[in-house]
Amino acid sequence: MTRIELFDYYLPPELIAQSPVEPRDHSRLMVLKRKEEKIIHDHFYNLPNYLKKGDLIAVNNTQVISARLKGRLSTGGKGEVLLLRPLSEDRLLWEALVRPGRKLRPGAILELDGLRVEIVGRADFGGRLVRLSEFRWELLDQKGEIPLPPYIKRPLSDSSRYQTIFAREKGAVAAPTANLHFTAELLAALKEKGIEKAEITLHAGLGTFRPVRAQNIEEHRMHQEEFHITEACCRQIEETKRRGNKVIAAGTTVVRTLEESVTSDGQIKPGWGMTDLYICPGFKFQVCDAIITNFHLPKSTLLILVSAFAGREFIMRAYETAIREKYRFFSFGDAMLIL
Repeated sequence: MTRIELFDYYLPPELIAQSPVEPRDHSRLMVLKRKEEKIIHDHFYNLPNYLKKGDLIAVNNTQVISARLKGRLSTGGKGEVLLLRPLSEDRLLWEALVRPGRKLRPGAILELDGLRVEIVGRADFGGRLVRLSEFRWELLDQKGEIPLPPYIKRPLSDSSRYQTIFAREKGAVAAPTANLHFTAELLAALKEKGIEKAEITLHAGLGTFRPVRAQNIEEHRMHQEEFHITEACCRQIEETKRRGNKVIAAGTTVVRTLEESVTSDGQIKPGWGMTDLYICPGFKFQVCDAIITNFHLPKSTLLILVSAFAGREFIMRAYETAIREKYRFFSFGDAMLIL
């Protein structure tokens, strides 16, 4: 039994980043060298200095959708629906979180000036099944809002800052935050050094941000999320491995996609799929040689994942150092490179 308290820490509230750094790649970068258990302090724009020609960075090209729908209940009062994942090809039926839950029970209807959201059932994770009266991405953008995490208290003046420069495939309800640090200039510098880029898609949803409530971390279950990995990406990874170079996963969503896609004989399998892969200490990594990541919430699956990769004691020591050095935490915070 591994207790969840082993992945807890105290974070001064002022270290929770409320807005992104400008430019994106000017965030700080903590570099962790696992073999030596060495910590280096730098900035993200110097990322190429830690990689070699022929290395491959895998990024997530998911795009955050306007999934938060606020409206009025047909019976009176206000309500909110957070769309998580479509369950039908026409995208009319969705899994969702709702509030207030006591009012948004099956049969309730939320009105959004022409768009109706009907609560049609309960979901096994404590959420709801909802049906939209119509669906178009443009309509969702008009009626909905980009769902920022609850610890970000300030509204964004530019919602595109919660999108990565790779964002192209609509479907996420949370940004793959490690990818927020990349700029076109940094990509050019990486390319000039001969460092390649591959793209995967994982639509970050409840599985990414749902807290661990079990006292024994092994008892936690992930919520399924949709992913896609192309044949071209698989070839890039295989060629990188064949050369003896490193595959660097930009974010925990990329880690989970790549490790989910590896077959029993070590090959990467392309295609669409659903993953509920939960990575905790003892997991055997087969694809990822290094990870770019942000600083994660206490007792989260993301902190558990990076602890599985670098060792819990080393990660918790790095977090203590980050707090002492006043790094910025969470979605708009600073970055970590684990080598």
